[in-house]
Amino acid sequence: MLEKISVVKFEEKESKNPFSFKFYNADEVILGKPMKDHLKFSMSYWHTLCGEGTDPFGKGTIDRTFKGEDELSKAKSKADVAFELMSKLGIEYFCFHDVDIAPEGNNLAELKANVEIMTDYIKELMNKTGIKLLWGTANCFSHQRYMHGAGSSCNADVFAFAAAQIKNAIDATIKLGGTGYVFWGGREGYETLLNTDMGIEQDNIARLMHMAVDYARAQGFKGDFYIEPKPKEPTKHQYDFDVATTLSFLRKYGLDKDFKMNIEANHATLAGHSFQHELHLARVNGVFGSVDANQGDLLLGWDTDQFPSNVYEATMCMYEIIQAGGFTNGGLNFDAKVRRASFEYEDIIYGYILGMDTFALGLRIAAKLIEDGRIKEFTENRYSSYKTGIGEKIVKGKTTLEELEKYALELGEVKVESGRQEYLESIINSIMFSV
Repeated sequence: MLEKISVVKFEEKESKNPFSFKFYNADEVILGKPMKDHLKFSMSYWHTLCGEGTDPFGKGTIDRTFKGEDELSKAKSKADVAFELMSKLGIEYFCFHDVDIAPEGNNLAELKANVEIMTDYIKELMNKTGIKLLWGTANCFSHQRYMHGAGSSCNADVFAFAAAQIKNAIDATIKLGGTGYVFWGGREGYETLLNTDMGIEQDNIARLMHMAVDYARAQGFKGDFYIEPKPKEPTKHQYDFDVATTLSFLRKYGLDKDFKMNIEANHATLAGHSFQHELHLARVNGVFGSVDANQGDLLLGWDTDQFPSNVYEATMCMYEIIQAGGFTNGGLNFDAKVRRASFEYEDIIYGYILGMDTFALGLRIAAKLIEDGRIKEFTENRYSSYKTGIGEKIVKGKTTLEELEKYALELGEVKVESGRQEYLESIINSIMFSV
């Protein structure tokens, strides 16, 4: 399938070779560490190996069948292609749902057995290539049993099935040495309050997450748990709508010490935020964890999961990640799929080259912004009144309303400074187009 494509190498921006990186130079040192360590690129097993080009109005256009006499042998062929693809792109991590890597079978016992077989096979491929697992998760949203949710289901048997599926996905993640486990809340929400008890649904989601944490820690898992904020889709009201909503949920149920955010660009814009906003909010609240790298089409109202090409957005993403101290257990997972009309295998390579080069550019520019220092200096100066005098007392909690009233009565007219947004944006442009 990929025999005609050789290893993709860095060839500088002037290269006309379509199977080369123009900006991603894995070993180039930026801000003290190699580019590949800043970015920690990961392949999404689902979109890359399972996506068939479907959309809300049409059947698949892409052939994602693999060689084999039965479902397990086809799954092994799929794994072979996955690791060949990652090796040719120089991607060192991957992420999966349980049913991405193994046939679902006819019941839970069959799924469990198939995951065991496939994780044995994938572990061998990992040992041969040095490729690592970033995080794992369970698909508790596609099967019809989850039409009313998983942890939020009105049916206790469905809840139990989801719990078992999550347990098995955690076992697979630990077995493959994953450093993260994600709760992706597809269908953890509601369509109408006329048939919904929101209280018990949210309580039950929290109960399931606590059980998952307790189980994984008891098995020796020391990685991060992530929850992925996701608005609107597929249910009209998602309980994990955005970072702020999700953080409130985690704090309410005492889960904030174990969970961090896995933030997706397309989900941010669907929630009415910028990607940078969601990353910044997670960073300043100490819950930044990992990133699902993609972008949406702002003219469409669903999760298009396109390979990222917006360099400005990637720049501001990396600006936040660098200020957060970079990734620890997380990374940049390309939760992205080729377009419906991009149906050939080489289009996958083009998509990953586009995304990796986009974030390499973003990293280069973000590093220049930080080294330049003008934006940081401006922001610090803007809040300098809180470093001395009455401002310092406010910050340290050493004043009262009475004292502030007395102080304000003596002020006279208060002068405020310009925010200089246009000036700051011009700095970004001048640095962006000098890289």
